[in-house]
Amino acid sequence: MVELPKGVHRVVSRGREYFYWSPDRGTKRAAKAIRLPSDPTDPNFWIALRAAQGQDGTQILTVNDVIDRYVTSPKFTKLTKGTRDMYAKPLKILRAGFGDWNASKMRPNHLREVIEGMADMPGAANNLLSVARAFSAWGVARDYFSQSFTDGVEGYEKSGGHKPWTDKQLAAAEQKLTGMVRRGFFLLRYTGQRGSDVVRLGETFIDDGGFRLEQQKTGREIWCPIDDALAAEMATWERVPGPYLRHSRGTYSRKVLDVHFAEQRENIPELAGCTLHGLRGTRVVELRRAGLTTTQIQDQVGMSLAMIERYCRFADKKASGKASVVSLKERRRQNGEN
Repeated sequence: MVELPKGVHRVVSRGREYFYWSPDRGTKRAAKAIRLPSDPTDPNFWIALRAAQGQDGTQILTVNDVIDRYVTSPKFTKLTKGTRDMYAKPLKILRAGFGDWNASKMRPNHLREVIEGMADMPGAANNLLSVARAFSAWGVARDYFSQSFTDGVEGYEKSGGHKPWTDKQLAAAEQKLTGMVRRGFFLLRYTGQRGSDVVRLGETFIDDGGFRLEQQKTGREIWCPIDDALAAEMATWERVPGPYLRHSRGTYSRKVLDVHFAEQRENIPELAGCTLHGLRGTRVVELRRAGLTTTQIQDQVGMSLAMIERYCRFADKKASGKASVVSLKERRRQNGEN
């Protein structure tokens, strides 16, 4: 359902929806209600609403007004559900901070003050800036904003992100993780999928020796082969209907898996600093070592080409460095050097 502005009322009669502009409804000031189009997701609904409000081409749109239009626009509704959900909190912050402001008065300095005030939450600040950029560009293109209110606003430097696990860390996890955390580790380790997708996996996702799924965040459909090591581990699991990851109160969520992993990690020194999301990069590096091309890795993991190249570039440099050391030692041996 679209969130309707204050003063717009929805009426259901004989199974049909009707919308009216009646800001003073139920009071002595109430005037005759003005009928609006029946589809709030249609831009004509909002045009009619502005006309009913007595506004014309010189209307003053608030930031809330623009957000209302944005979240019902084809640009927004065509985004995947995961992306729309990710946009929700940043848009809520913009409503809280600037909702009643004249949209044409928005300037980069206003957003910069908010971003700088979130120094203790750099990740959330960067997410806000990212969503604000998309929203601002959309609004500028439609003359809702007189200029971009994100130009020149800088985010926070990333601390390196979720680092791929080392061979030593992978071995420690296989030896010491238990229960559903162990299951989650193997699924993440050998599929390279996000936690939000791994917690959904079950027998019904298996198709011809692999997992076929539509990623929640991107909407991309992928087929991920089940590695022999994962198949061997899965053979030890009790087969029951539903997702592989579950507990007494039902299925796991990504956040629950993260919490339970953090609890076990406390007792495994080798895993200090490891994150489950880091296993996504781990799988990319492993597939690269196995000789897969960037495109083949993308088909299997569903990661952007840019991110795959980033992980592989580091792995290739590391492999090249090790090869040069071996070559130097061999040359010294042939020359009779110590």
